[in-house]
Amino acid sequence: MSRTTIRSIHSRYEEGVPLAMLTAYDATFARLVERGGVDMILVGDSAGDNQLGYDSTIPVTMDQAVSNTAAVVRGTEQALVIGDMPFGSYGASIERSVENATRFLKEAGAGGVKLETAPGGERTVELVERLTEIGIPVQGHIGLTPQRRHELGGAVVQGRAGPASEYADRLVQTASRLVEAGVFSLVIEATTEGVAKRVSEAVDVPTIGIGAGRVTDGQVLVVNDVLGLGEQEYSLAKRYADLDSIVETAVAEFVSDVRQGRFPDATNAYDPIDADR
Repeated sequence: MSRTTIRSIHSRYEEGVPLAMLTAYDATFARLVERGGVDMILVGDSAGDNQLGYDSTIPVTMDQAVSNTAAVVRGTEQALVIGDMPFGSYGASIERSVENATRFLKEAGAGGVKLETAPGGERTVELVERLTEIGIPVQGHIGLTPQRRHELGGAVVQGRAGPASEYADRLVQTASRLVEAGVFSLVIEATTEGVAKRVSEAVDVPTIGIGAGRVTDGQVLVVNDVLGLGEQEYSLAKRYADLDSIVETAVAEFVSDVRQGRFPDATNAYDPIDADR
């Protein structure tokens, strides 16, 4: 089967089919995520604190992001793969930002890029316009933008003042500007449900929620949170498995077998001999 395209995403959106997206950072998990039936795989900068051992997304480099994205593309055949532009890779200049975005398509084979936009983010809107003009599909990202964690003071839910607030007005205006600039979809992260509803109703592209409630056109989660990889749980996510326990149990059984001489046995040896250790 061929890859899911932007046109396919919009067709499903117009038909009222809720869209499903998960993150992945390597070929193995990407293959499994795709088999589960997702429409899109986001190679998120969430790799920072879910794969690379950092305490946030901030330290993730372009080389790491492009390498992860290439691995996900190699491990999949159908899902639309989106590379997440890391902190510092865009915004300093249009030229440098375009060069970095281009790497995701030319070097990694991604189908598009995602970038975060602060309320009223004129420079980002201008960049989206330039990228889409030259053929780079862009997924927008508004609401809680983790790359601005130092400015925001942490992972703070956005829009507490309500859907009629000045913040909600600015977010709707920003979302509309991003759509005018050419984004094919829009991630809304960690906002109150009323604010997410206002945004979704104001734009004519799919909105993908993460901690934005039940009113968006699709949902995205970090794959580690879905699979129970990692001790921390988040109220915006739902655990569908407990891989921490499964992995720890399997490793403990392996260690025990090695200690007790139960592994390897003759079935794990090539041309086994009569060996008595």
